[in-house]
Amino acid sequence: MSRKIAGFLIILGVFMIFEWVNLGFNLADGHPTSFYVVHGILIVVNIVLAVVLGIIGWRGLLGSPVRGRKGDAG
Repeated sequence: MSRKIAGFLIILGVFMIFEWVNLGFNLADGHPTSFYVVHGILIVVNIVLAVVLGIIGWRGLLGSPVRGRKGDAG
C-alpha cells in the first residue's frame, strides 16, 4: 500500500469519527424513539468502520517493504 493511500485512510477515519460524533451531539429533541435508535446504530457502525479504516491505514503506513516480488532473485 502506498503512503498516500495509507494517509488517506487515516484522514478518512478521523473525519468519519468527527462527523458522526458531531451528528450525535446535534440530534434535536422531539423525534420518535425509532429515529434515535436508527441514528444510534448508524453512528456506532460508522465509527467502527472509521476505526477499521484508520487501523488499515496505520498498518499500511508502518508496513514493511515488499519482499519476494515476482521477478526478484532470491
